[in-house]
Order: sequence, then C-alpha cells, then structure tokens
Amino acid sequence: MSDGGLTVLDGTILRDIELRLPDTNGAVTGAELLSIAETETSSSLFGLSLPETLKSNALKRIHIDAVNFSSKEFDKEEASSLLKDYVIAIADELKDDPLVVSVLDGSPLRLFLEDEDDFAMLAENLFTDLDVVDKGKIQKKEIRNALHHMGVELGVPPLSAEFPVLDDILKKHGAEGEEELGQAQFAESLQPVLQDLADALSAKNIVIIQNIKISNGSKLRKLLADEEELNNVIEQILVTDDAKDEKVCTQAIRASFEKNGPMMGLPPLKPNDVMVLLYDQVFAAVDEKNSGDIGRDKCVELVKSILEKFAEVLEANPILHDL
Repeated sequence: MSDGGLTVLDGTILRDIELRLPDTNGAVTGAELLSIAETETSSSLFGLSLPETLKSNALKRIHIDAVNFSSKEFDKEEASSLLKDYVIAIADELKDDPLVVSVLDGSPLRLFLEDEDDFAMLAENLFTDLDVVDKGKIQKKEIRNALHHMGVELGVPPLSAEFPVLDDILKKHGAEGEEELGQAQFAESLQPVLQDLADALSAKNIVIIQNIKISNGSKLRKLLADEEELNNVIEQILVTDDAKDEKVCTQAIRASFEKNGPMMGLPPLKPNDVMVLLYDQVFAAVDEKNSGDIGRDKCVELVKSILEKFAEVLEANPILHDL
C-alpha cells in the first residue's frame, strides 16, 4: 500500500510468494530455514532487512525458540511446512504493526532535473537557506548540507556510513572543497551530483524505515478478541469515573478512550487533528442513544460497539502518525 512518497508494508505481498527449499536429499536445519525465509521476505519487500523484533515476534507466534530451533534438523516436508508458517507469521506481524518505508528510486530527483524552472527554484531555495550570513556566496562543500536539507522527502538518503553512495558521488564531483560559489555556480555544481544520485538510486533502490506508525484497526480487533484485556479496559473506565454503584456515563468512556487510545490501538489524539473529527463522529451516535448513566453490562456492550466502529473506520481508511 502506498501513500504519496510513503509505502506501507502490511504483509499482503508475503502471502502470495512461492517458497522453495533448496534441492537436497538431506535434512534442513532450523538455521537454514530462517535464512531462506528472511532472504525470500527481503527480496519481496524491496530488499529490506526486517527488524529483529519483528522476526522475533513472528517466531513467537508459531511457538519457536530461535536459539534451540537453529540447531534442529527437519525432513523436507516438515521444513517446507515450517518455512510457510514462519513467512505467514511475519505477514501477520506486519498486518498488526505495519512498517512505513520510503523507497528511494531516484524518481523525485529526476522530476526536478527534467524541469528547468523547478530545479532553478530548488537550487535558489537551498542556496538561500545555506547562505546564513547573506553574503551571496557559499563554499562548495555546502553541497553536502544541501543534500541534508533536501532529505528523504525529496528523495535523498541520509548522509551516513550505511549509505556510502552519497560520499562517493560528492568526492567524484569535488563537492567537498572550500571554493566559494555564487547562486548560479552552486546550481551548476549541484546538478551533476543530483543526476548521479538519481542514476545510482535507479540502479539500486534504498529503503528507509520511517519513524511512523499506521493505525489500521487490527490492534483494536485483537483487543476485542481478548476477553481479559477487554475487561481491563472496562475496569479502567469504571475506576476513572469513580463510580460506587458500578455505573458510568458516556463522557467517562470518551475520556478514557482519549487518554488510553494509543494503548488500545488508536492513533494519538491531537488538537485540530483528523482523529478529533473521528471521535466526534463515533461518540455523537453514542451520546444520542445513551444519555445519563449506564450500568456495567451496558458499559461492556457500549465499549465493544465503539471499538468495532473505530476498527471499521480505520480498516477502511488507515491513519499514519509520527511516533
């Protein structure tokens, strides 16, 4: 699933991949199985190496202890079944807690380079930002900072040891010297750097995991399916309302949702945010049907229906939010 320059990895694509064990007449070790699964999932997800916590949680889903599992041996039939189970478990983890990534393939940079006006405006804005003393000139090495200013949003990977391609390109074009450049000279020096970067990214995409979460209703549905956790939510609402006769008002239910929503699987509530409108929409119907105080049984029923409604809306229209 894609949202502008962002791509949401929710595990869907993993459910359709064909998994094949290497041709062998002997046993397959657990370590080999894990390696095959991780290679297959990575190749299906833009070459991304999955976070260790995600892989660990996937193994727990199928009741596998990675340490002991690695040394075990399995015949081909059992190994094939375990391989499929593990990849599906990874897909399930991504469904419950999707990864939001940016796939840098050079296309945003090409759009700037192909339009003279857009590139001129980009170069002018970068030059102005970097010319902090308003001298009308900046050193050539400021091109490195220009790339940092552009950032992932404009298709530039972070300047780090993890992505050495940028350093190589900067060195190739001598973009680390102290020579002073005017605005036009800066634009002329920046253009081949961006061209080479676009070519490099086109040849080999770079995937960046964003510090963003997506709420798609899956955690709410897990809560609804977990009677013990659901009862804990009800108890918190009753305690919050400080009700001695086990009665609670709908306002207390909303207050508890607003405070504890992220723990349930709802996006955090911020002023003037889309979630404010969503809360108003969901609770408007609640208030119409339930004026005054309600008893515990009605509270349980009401909380379930609210969670169902939120899950339904988020499933249809997932919400991205910064961590």
